[in-house]
Amino acid sequence: MTDSHITIRPGSTSYIGLDATRLLHAKTVFHALKACSLGMLLTRTATPTRTFALASKITGKTYKRGQYDRAMADVRLWIVTMEAALPVIKE
Repeated sequence: MTDSHITIRPGSTSYIGLDATRLLHAKTVFHALKACSLGMLLTRTATPTRTFALASKITGKTYKRGQYDRAMADVRLWIVTMEAALPVIKE
């Protein structure tokens, strides 16, 4: 996390560095899980099984079919922890 940070400018937010881009990826996975839990199919390749696999990569835990709430809670916890750890630069 040596060079990772979030830069907020009027009208845009930049995720700079490896940890910051992982944070953005985790936020995307969280919203994909939420959409799948509501019955949406995002694309042909973004299946519920694939989103659970992505959540598992983030959290290190395994998820079975239908465990959307557990997966979203674990990913959300990871997101909150990472947001607290990364410096935010407001310009």
